[in-house]
Amino acid sequence: PENTLFVTLSQSGETADTLAALRFAREQHGYLATLAICNVPGSSLVRESDLVLMTQAGPEIGVASTKAFTTQLTALLLLALALGRIKGLDSVTQAEVVAGLRGLPELMRQVLELDGAIEALSTAFAEKQHALFLGRGAHFPIALEGALKLKEISYIHAEAYPAGELKHGPLALVDSEMPVISVAPNDELLDKLKSNLQEVRARGGKLYVFADEKIAFEAQEGLRVLQLPHVHEAVAPILYTLPLQLLSYHVAVLKGTDVDQPRNLAKSVTVE
Repeated sequence: PENTLFVTLSQSGETADTLAALRFAREQHGYLATLAICNVPGSSLVRESDLVLMTQAGPEIGVASTKAFTTQLTALLLLALALGRIKGLDSVTQAEVVAGLRGLPELMRQVLELDGAIEALSTAFAEKQHALFLGRGAHFPIALEGALKLKEISYIHAEAYPAGELKHGPLALVDSEMPVISVAPNDELLDKLKSNLQEVRARGGKLYVFADEKIAFEAQEGLRVLQLPHVHEAVAPILYTLPLQLLSYHVAVLKGTDVDQPRNLAKSVTVE
């Protein structure tokens, strides 16, 4: 399509299907330009794209991506902010998002200090065979990331659903043996999320909620809450990724799996 930017994302810049998509797009001669968001300078994706935004995450040794994912989210937010300025995003919103980004390193440090509490939560998962992750709006992809990490490195079957889709299937799976993990940022979807979580509790499900410290979520029977620092909604998905990745890590350590080299997986999928 005319006046359309074709954007690709890859940690390695060598992922076969991403490269194939880029090459196909270039053959169409219809895109305004191609932009690669990548972590490896000199990679095929970087060399073959018109524009490049490097995530600068540094070498990532483990097969399961962690910092590559969070830096990609940050890069996408920066891209959205830059485009927003061109399209007339008001200065107040711009300043709020920039302030949120500038404050993110300190907030991430605070979340990493919750490592001990997250490790304690992980003991409830070590013997489970399945887990369900819930998120609403922009946090559904974060729920997907949490589920992916848990199955990648701990070999526990995990799925993620938009919390609003709970009654369209996942609720039938919920019982005392199916832990349910949810992120609960303080945004306009919070009340609907609380309603979804009540549905889970009513069916005997064990809930684990990572919640904004300003939310009135209190631990009780069948509900464990870990409070995270308050954060601007634009950068909240980046921050809420961390505790889910840490949870997966500690579950994997408890189960004795190889966290850095999970079975059957490769860092870069270079063949189709």
